[in-house]
Amino acid sequence: GGFPNPPPATLLSTVLRGVLLKDPQRTKSEYSCDDYLVPPESVQDICVGNVLSPPTAAVSFRMAALSSNIPHTTSISTTNRQCSSGLQAIANIAHAIQCGSINIGIGAGAESMSMNPMHELYEKFPPEVDWDEMQTCKNSKKVMDCLIPMGVTSENVSKNYHLDRRTLDDFAAKSHQKAARAQSLGKFKPEIIPVGDVAQDDGIRPATTADKLAKLKPVFDKKNGSTTAGNSSQLTDGAAAVLLMSREEAGKRKLPILGVWKSFAVEGVPPKIMGVGPVYAIPSALAKASLSTDDIDVYEINEAFASQAHYSIHTLKLDPAKVNPNGGAIALGHPLGCTGARLVVTLLNEMRREKKRRGVVSMCIGTGMGAAAVLEVDDMRSAL
Repeated sequence: GGFPNPPPATLLSTVLRGVLLKDPQRTKSEYSCDDYLVPPESVQDICVGNVLSPPTAAVSFRMAALSSNIPHTTSISTTNRQCSSGLQAIANIAHAIQCGSINIGIGAGAESMSMNPMHELYEKFPPEVDWDEMQTCKNSKKVMDCLIPMGVTSENVSKNYHLDRRTLDDFAAKSHQKAARAQSLGKFKPEIIPVGDVAQDDGIRPATTADKLAKLKPVFDKKNGSTTAGNSSQLTDGAAAVLLMSREEAGKRKLPILGVWKSFAVEGVPPKIMGVGPVYAIPSALAKASLSTDDIDVYEINEAFASQAHYSIHTLKLDPAKVNPNGGAIALGHPLGCTGARLVVTLLNEMRREKKRRGVVSMCIGTGMGAAAVLEVDDMRSAL
């Protein structure tokens, strides 16, 4: 949108710097010790989710960390679990804290889909496999289904579960309406750090209605399809970061605990209907936390496509009022590696603002998986 093809490292350095500051929105040429919530040298490890950047992203992101005033003594790694990469990065840091490897870390995600277009991924980096073996092995059908374009998997979900076009357009319109209302009320401001002149999401269309969306033509099945540009997530650039530490460390530093990491789960599903991943990942994560769907106050479920998001909500019998109360990726965009981290930030801000206790973040994952995490506002019983 408003970004002029920003390198993902530029986006990442912005959020790495901001997550450590007392006032992330205030930009300065130099920062003193008093400006920091946590001194950069206290951060022991960083994990960054990213999907579309070339392998040199490992170098780019190290450079981004160093340029954001984080010292060379802080290590960094990248992770790619496709659409859940940002959430996986947070999980990696949380689990490192839980097992005692580190006390303080940052889980982040970054993606520049304008600089690294998704449709060019297989052209530039085709899967390195023995194609004869893949096409003739016993499990060849599922193996080759991993190559199905994401939009086609959306059509598969619609056809398999009999979702009609009007339902999907209604879902998409509501995403824009909720996001527009949240933006007008300033709900997103506390979680956004400006990059240059860009200080808010620019993909939200307040005037969108289901009737207007109905005029758009299907993209992936032009004759009988239901998936359009209007009921799919937007291609977006973005980055997000979450600062994590043990409860003991937060206590020593007299820092407020904004949220508590309770559980995390990843489950596999058939690649051709990868969008149903949340249907399996959410119950798995809830079971690990000894909770049920009724115990959750807020759900942030990535809207990769209206088809899979609607199906997941309907199948799990979730209260729609609890799901994406401020809109989702159809209105806000889905920068692949960033999304998981962004959803955690949005969820925690919403829970604290509305005085809710428990929340879930979830998304489907390309090639057939789903991921979910359970978080709580400060709870003294937590191990973290």
